[in-house]
Amino acid sequence: MEAAAESSESRLVEIVYPENTNSQGTLFGGHALSLMDRLAFIVASRHTRKPIVTVSSEKVEFRLPVKEGDLIDLIGRVTRVGRTSIRVEIDMFREELLTGARDLCTTGVFVMVAVDHDGNPTPAMG
Repeated sequence: MEAAAESSESRLVEIVYPENTNSQGTLFGGHALSLMDRLAFIVASRHTRKPIVTVSSEKVEFRLPVKEGDLIDLIGRVTRVGRTSIRVEIDMFREELLTGARDLCTTGVFVMVAVDHDGNPTPAMG
């Protein structure tokens, strides 16, 4: 069987339920970060086909609030591959479920590293 082609972009879509919101009825920042990190892991893993860990998150910007009931559509893509690291940019869009209106609400950059079975950095590609 032939291996799947490497992918440098993936998506994650979710609806914002009450348990994911703060007292203002908007998405918890921590929940947004968790989803962004999860997608960065998926993107880097699919690109390298190696075990991956998060090293850092950089310049996360919460531009607009996301309300309960909104869809969130996260798009992640590899923007750079180093010797052991993979840089993944994440854009999160909020979408009003009934109207389809969309806005870019959050952006972030995550640095992921390929690791061996002992957890040591290993070449990301090859």
